[in-house]
Amino acid sequence: MIWGNEFVELSKTIHERNSFDCGKEELNNFLQTRAAKHMGARVSRTFLLPSKDNLPNGKTSICAFYTITGATIERSTLPRSLAKKLPHYPVPVLLIGQLAVHTSCAGQGLGKIILIEALKRLALINEHMPAYAVFVDCLDNDAEGFYQKYGFVELCRNDGRARMYLPMRTVLELFQDN
Repeated sequence: MIWGNEFVELSKTIHERNSFDCGKEELNNFLQTRAAKHMGARVSRTFLLPSKDNLPNGKTSICAFYTITGATIERSTLPRSLAKKLPHYPVPVLLIGQLAVHTSCAGQGLGKIILIEALKRLALINEHMPAYAVFVDCLDNDAEGFYQKYGFVELCRNDGRARMYLPMRTVLELFQDN
C-alpha cells in the first residue's frame, strides 16, 4: 500500500475502516467501531494517513492513524520532583490515545512519521490550550519500546500497561525555528 501526502481527519464516508489491520486487535477495533463515535461525541479526534489509491467501493484505505484528546492528571500521581512545581488541582495534559500503522506499511518508518505528526499537532494545540506534557498509555511492550526510543519516560503502570510521558517543553523544543 502506498501512502498519501497528508494527514486528514477520519471520515466514515471516505475512509475504509473495516480493512485496517495493524496486527493489534484492540487498535483495529477502536478504529473500526469507536473512533468515529468518539469524534461525534467530541471526546477525541482521529487523524489518518490515507492510501493514494481508492478501493473498488470508492473509499480509501488507511495506512496509519492516531487519536488525540485532552486529559488531566492528579499532581499526586507524579514523582515528587515533578509535582512540586505544579498546582494542587488537576494538571492538564494531552494524550495520544492510539497510534497504529497498517501491517502492509510496517517497517518503512511510518510509525516515526505518524508520531512526529501527532506531536506537531499537539504543539499547535498547546499554543491555545496549554498542557504540561504529552501522555501515552502503552498497549504492550512493543509500544513501550517504541515510545521510549523517542524520549518518552515511564510514569507508572496500570494493569501491567506503562503510562509514559514527554514534557510539553521537550515537544515544543522539537519544533522551534532555529
